[in-house]
Amino acid sequence: MKILKQRESVISSLVAVCFVFCSVCDARENSERRPHIVLVMADDQGWGQTGYYGHPFLKTPHLDDMAAHGLRLDRFYAGGPVCSPTRATVLTGRTHERTGVMSHGYPLRLQEKTIAQALAEVGYVTSHFGKWHLNGIRGAGIPILPNDERRPDAFGFGHWLSVTNFFDMHPLMGRRGKPAGDFEKKTGDSSEVVVKEALRFLKEQLNTNSDARTFTVIWFGTPHSPWASLESDREHFSKLSFQAQRHYGELVAMDRSIGALRSGLRELGVADNTLLWFSSDNGGLPNKEFQPTVGQLNEAIDGMVPLRGSKGTLYEGGLRVPSIVEWPSRIEPKVSQFHAGAVDMFPTILDVVGLPEETMLPVHDGISLCQLFDGESRERNKPMGFRWNGGGAWINGQYKLVVLNTSKTTKQGKRVKESQELFDLVADPTESKSIAQEKPVIFQKLMREYAQFSESIDESMRGRDYPSGSLKEPDPEPKRWTSDET
Repeated sequence: MKILKQRESVISSLVAVCFVFCSVCDARENSERRPHIVLVMADDQGWGQTGYYGHPFLKTPHLDDMAAHGLRLDRFYAGGPVCSPTRATVLTGRTHERTGVMSHGYPLRLQEKTIAQALAEVGYVTSHFGKWHLNGIRGAGIPILPNDERRPDAFGFGHWLSVTNFFDMHPLMGRRGKPAGDFEKKTGDSSEVVVKEALRFLKEQLNTNSDARTFTVIWFGTPHSPWASLESDREHFSKLSFQAQRHYGELVAMDRSIGALRSGLRELGVADNTLLWFSSDNGGLPNKEFQPTVGQLNEAIDGMVPLRGSKGTLYEGGLRVPSIVEWPSRIEPKVSQFHAGAVDMFPTILDVVGLPEETMLPVHDGISLCQLFDGESRERNKPMGFRWNGGGAWINGQYKLVVLNTSKTTKQGKRVKESQELFDLVADPTESKSIAQEKPVIFQKLMREYAQFSESIDESMRGRDYPSGSLKEPDPEPKRWTSDET
């Protein structure tokens, strides 16, 4: 009997050892299979401002090649119609008002859980390069200070070389670990500068540990105004105004930097297992940005053609942006009309690396797009919502509800009600005619859904989604170091 018990004990111990060994092996195998991840985002690049969409002047050979070899998402939506909201959505998987980022320049709450934090917890080396705009500072970009409470490392980025907002030629940047005032002056086009720095950092990490997995965020300042570009990049647009030449010259340099990034990943030997995701933070600029000198060419160079609206609106031209996902070892070339957006980045990457949905805060708004990566084509099972500046939008299938904040107090003291519009994005992609009266059942259904969505945001804004169930501190207003409101 004693011998039998000893035998059972030995067997149990062996089983336990095998289980632990297998678990370690599975973890190591999962780690080795996990891809490097690079998120790249333009600043104010309109949906139509790529060569692959047939722009009449702008050529983007590197983006075109990326689109030809990856997953081109033709119905991809930013997190909001201006920049900081989308950045908050990318990092959290939540619509921006839930995070305290009401509009451009609002700070991201320190209580949020970000994708960088989640990946760092499972061993990823995390880094941020370029525009940040989540620390509550408005105005042209300046170096981020080491004592900034909402600097990138407060949200999980172990390394950063960043500025507060948009930046152009020869940028002055702040780096983590440098004392206040010890900034780095870079030479050249801003997009090429940050790509060069990102590749240098990746090379250092891989030389130190070839098995390391990296998460890199590169947020350009291009083509945000004021525009500054190299003379050689402007010469392709000599028939346009000097202002337009500078604008498109920035995009030429940005495209070239994306080519350098892809080439650099190949040289490092990691391109095949790198998930490279390109997008823009909001729709393109309105035509008035180019008036009056462009004149008759205005319509042709509109970054939103043929979409309605522009940056700062809830129409397609303000929300839809170019997006491409390239991952050679997994994604076959494809063009997709699937409704997707910045809100899906966090849940998708969690799915890719094998982390549970519970890694995010309990209330989140996106879905995993891995089905698209694997060639499947199902309907989106979760509508996509937006709320900004007192208005909102709600997309469910082919229908889109737009809630316009037109309410105001008249001279007589009366309140003018908000207006709502309903569009069929399949039959009317330019949103030319509201069908709210023709489709009352659908209109009312989307109105109810949007109202529930809006109520849930109100709860989030009170801090109900956080473990404490409340806000640790009131949301601060943006600070300004210049009179520039962008």
